[in-house]
Amino acid sequence: MSMKRLVPPALALLLAVTALASLFLGQYQVTPGQMLAFIGGKLFGAGWGGGLDATLLPLIDNVLIDIRLPRILAACLIGASLAVSGTSFQALFINPLVSPGLLGVLAGASFGAALGMILSDSWLVVQCSTLFFGGAAVMAAVLITRIFVGNSAIMLVLGGIISGAFFTAALSIIKYTADPSNQLPAITYWLMGSLSAVNLQTILILAPIMLAAIFFLTIHGGRLNVLSMGEEEAAALGLNVARTRLIIIFLATMASAMTVVIGGVIGWVGLIIPHICRMLIGPDNRLLLPTSALLGALYLLVVDDICRLVFTFEIPLGIVTSLIGIPFFLLVLKNAKRGW
Repeated sequence: MSMKRLVPPALALLLAVTALASLFLGQYQVTPGQMLAFIGGKLFGAGWGGGLDATLLPLIDNVLIDIRLPRILAACLIGASLAVSGTSFQALFINPLVSPGLLGVLAGASFGAALGMILSDSWLVVQCSTLFFGGAAVMAAVLITRIFVGNSAIMLVLGGIISGAFFTAALSIIKYTADPSNQLPAITYWLMGSLSAVNLQTILILAPIMLAAIFFLTIHGGRLNVLSMGEEEAAALGLNVARTRLIIIFLATMASAMTVVIGGVIGWVGLIIPHICRMLIGPDNRLLLPTSALLGALYLLVVDDICRLVFTFEIPLGIVTSLIGIPFFLLVLKNAKRGW
């Protein structure tokens, strides 16, 4: 077996170990004995295990099930979704500098979240607005491509720039008109990206959709390999370029928009993780996409652990990913051409 094919299983094992370890990490210390007694109490009744005081059971239940487990699942889902979306877009547009926000989805979703916070106190309204405007931003980019004649890939990029600029300007208007004492701080904090408000119910609703998007993007790895050779070559090999492009854009957009629904705007993951994976296993998207999903999940999980453990206060996740991503990307650039 090629050493490259061992990378995904190794990452999967490391991700599982890190996720388990993350359950023990936090301001409230949970020992392995308490964890085993808690699990036994859940499965076989409160009296099982003997090592856990019955009065601690509700507290540990709150710490593990209501706080840490949703954050772990959210970090893995967001990291995997952004990494796979970034990898797909980079292959689709044959450009190593492309990120999930290329077609304006992150700008549209950010505007939708801010608008939802202005219009309603309901978290469901905010989430629905986030998802709707994330999709609307990409639809606007695709519509621009249909209106103007030219190279479709280039027009998609230009349409994404226009759409992103529009929704960024609209977001500035929302922030300008927001209540500076309540609404504006909430919008600003949301745009920094954080998992502090994640709840298990939201994760259980969105996880199947995000995992489905990741799965279907992954099985399109062979088609992305063909598209990476160029549109004319792909069409000559019998691939329906327009349909394949729309499917990949739809799946990547859906996955990216839902990351904003869960944790706000978290940048750089979809840009640097694909580069790292290419240097590890090469450019074959059939192997690159699942590797990106695993490494993206692992990366964001570790970064989230850092955010909530390094200081007594929590650092917004998006800030840390940017602080790590910028210098790391500079280091990656000199090797990126070889991997690409």
